[in-house]
Amino acid sequence: MLKEAIATGATVEEAKEAACKELGVETFDERIEFEILEMQSKKVLGLFGGRPAKVKVTLKQSAAQTAEDFIRNIIRNMDLNDITVTTTDEDNVITIDIEGEDVGFIIGRRGETLDALQYLACLAANRVDNSYKRVVINTGDYREKREKTLESLGRRLAIKAAKTGRKSSLEPMNPYERRIIHTAVQKIDGATSWSEGENMNRHVVIGPDGKSKNFNRGRGGRRSNYGRRGSKPKQSAPAPNPDRKPINEGGEIGLYGRIDHK
Repeated sequence: MLKEAIATGATVEEAKEAACKELGVETFDERIEFEILEMQSKKVLGLFGGRPAKVKVTLKQSAAQTAEDFIRNIIRNMDLNDITVTTTDEDNVITIDIEGEDVGFIIGRRGETLDALQYLACLAANRVDNSYKRVVINTGDYREKREKTLESLGRRLAIKAAKTGRKSSLEPMNPYERRIIHTAVQKIDGATSWSEGENMNRHVVIGPDGKSKNFNRGRGGRRSNYGRRGSKPKQSAPAPNPDRKPINEGGEIGLYGRIDHK
């Protein structure tokens, strides 16, 4: 994204300083380029003619700055006060941390507003040039807490599926959160997970793994939780198995990455 300003001055340097001031940058900023549109000329005999210098200054804005400016503009239009925004750009990942008393409005219900802002900021950032950068927006430790909650949920329902042979359907989630659930389930032997639904309704289903050695079938093809008639064997939580992989998920994906159909 480019920003431009044209200014005049008695000299080229004065014109350049005026244009940079209009853009809110310093003349030594490495992001700027300037073009002399007109050189100054002196008046003839100090009375006639003469003209000031005219300079065009172009500011090359980075993808990270574009994403930050987008978020700041949203926050300003939401009339939120005492909000601080910190941005880092490392390894093609732009991380924006938002702190303040009113961050609850930015998070929204189950993080839906935060996810939407992250998606839009990613679109804005990747309009700058042809390279792709992932944008992650966090506030406090919300995403860390959410990840732990999802991991616990996935593990609990996986153990339930391995014990009872019944499947459970979760609420619709974005690709990143579905990946967290799949990763948690794959560590429980006797359970597996897959995704169903389209677009905003895509969700994870957790059920028993028929290929697992711990999967047994009783009469009618159903999983049997019982031994002899009238007796119920003791149940224990399935042991973690880090070597197992989810059925239908690919490699690492980020929240609203380029591949969002898993």
